[in-house]
Amino acid sequence: MKSSILVITLMAVFTKSFDPQPKPIVKGSSWNNNPVIAHRGAWKKNNLPENSIASLKEAIRLGCYGSEFDVHMTSDSVLVINHDPDFYGLHIAEVTYKELLTKKHPNGENIPTLEAYLKEGIKQKKMKLILEIKPSKADPERDQKLTDRAVAMVKKLKAKEWVDYISFSYDVLKRVLELDPKAKVAYLNGDASLDKLKADGFYGADYHYSVYQKGEWFAKAKELGLTINAWTVNNPEDMKWLLKNKVEFITTNEPELAFETIKATQPENK
Repeated sequence: MKSSILVITLMAVFTKSFDPQPKPIVKGSSWNNNPVIAHRGAWKKNNLPENSIASLKEAIRLGCYGSEFDVHMTSDSVLVINHDPDFYGLHIAEVTYKELLTKKHPNGENIPTLEAYLKEGIKQKKMKLILEIKPSKADPERDQKLTDRAVAMVKKLKAKEWVDYISFSYDVLKRVLELDPKAKVAYLNGDASLDKLKADGFYGADYHYSVYQKGEWFAKAKELGLTINAWTVNNPEDMKWLLKNKVEFITTNEPELAFETIKATQPENK
């Protein structure tokens, strides 16, 4: 009898450990199942400011897989969200956060801090937050400080399950993995092989779509278990080509168009 109970117990443990559909780590989460990543939020169709809270909310409303945003650091070490190094004439790295508050987006928003942006993003449990760390051109110490503070903020807000990291700096992404070995990181610059990305523990490649038009990227990525993200894809024909090749993610300024293209091509991409 005892041996029978032991066998049943071991079978239950074995079955549970190989459950093909594990429960989500974020309680109540059900991540959107599509390849669409809104580039700087969903801003273009409704003329919203890029990288604003409004464009983040619109990406959430559309049901995108993720919303990409860019992180810079002020002279007093506050992390803020903006694509360019300048915010309406103020060079972010050279001014304080208080000085940045003298300028506003056209919709009246202040430049978001990373903390405020993440707090808004994690109110929902369906869309990922794709955090791009913007490196400086010639200051690796500053890049490390920016990276350390960004990862620390994600940890502080318990936002790790929402956030994937991207950057044009390979060193920045390696630093992210030093700080959080389980983080998902993808490289943007297009000059590293898939074998190198795999060896360094990266989640995938996030290259301009033209890079993938040369070579056997798609088959190799699947072989290595890496994801493919393509940016910035705004043409439906390019979207169709990427969908046909079953890329995991398409980063676009036109998320509405991406959803229309997906719907129109679903039968042929099955």
